[in-house]
Amino acid sequence: MRLAGRAAVLTGASNGIGAATARRFAAEGASVVIADLDEAAGNALASEIAAAGGKVEFACCDVSERADLEAAFDLCISRFGRFDILFNNAAVQDTRGILDATDEDFDAAVRINLRPVFIGMREAARRMIDCGNGGSIVNTSSTFAIVGSPGYAAYHATKGGISSLTRAAAIGLMEHGIRVNAICPGTVDTPGLRRGAAKTAADPEAAMRSYLALQPLKRFGTPEEIANAVLFLASDEASFVTGENLVADGGYTIV
Repeated sequence: MRLAGRAAVLTGASNGIGAATARRFAAEGASVVIADLDEAAGNALASEIAAAGGKVEFACCDVSERADLEAAFDLCISRFGRFDILFNNAAVQDTRGILDATDEDFDAAVRINLRPVFIGMREAARRMIDCGNGGSIVNTSSTFAIVGSPGYAAYHATKGGISSLTRAAAIGLMEHGIRVNAICPGTVDTPGLRRGAAKTAADPEAAMRSYLALQPLKRFGTPEEIANAVLFLASDEASFVTGENLVADGGYTIV
């Protein structure tokens, strides 16, 4: 098992990529803390993982509140005796473009998508250093940190910030044996993708078809495929990898 004996906190882990990664980490031997605002889905996932023999706790966590993040990290240490891996995954999407997004829209995206990644890395690293085992931090960025689009102005900004912050943190935490990397998913078939289509389009199914038409592989990614990439970055298999923004997008950014 690639994560045997390790303990991890995953934010935004009640569904989609976060949930798939929590399952993958637990299957690879990690003890996991699922940190999310969705208590019903989070507790259901925790029960599922526990029933399969995994070690798991759920922490109700609003990532925009530093106290909630710290409580999830402290729960990991108090329950499992260590803290080795942080997966900074929680985020919101805003589809508005540069002419339509308000100051408040931008501030909200930063408050949920970018600021918690900074605070999460800082507070996790402090605890990892105290535990004395080094660690691995993986942040969820996006292909929108690499390419542009007509909308998603604030989302683009926050994901670009995450990719840059990842590189800075990798250098700053290197001396403490903590690796920092980011995953840049392309279009992944998650509940969030479908909610976005339903919210912004008169015909959600037509919107989904339009997204699909942009995919070089003619399919969406799956949460499990992204979880596999996160597992690699979190594990010792990536022991010589830090400061990397790993793109998993089915070729979207190369065509």
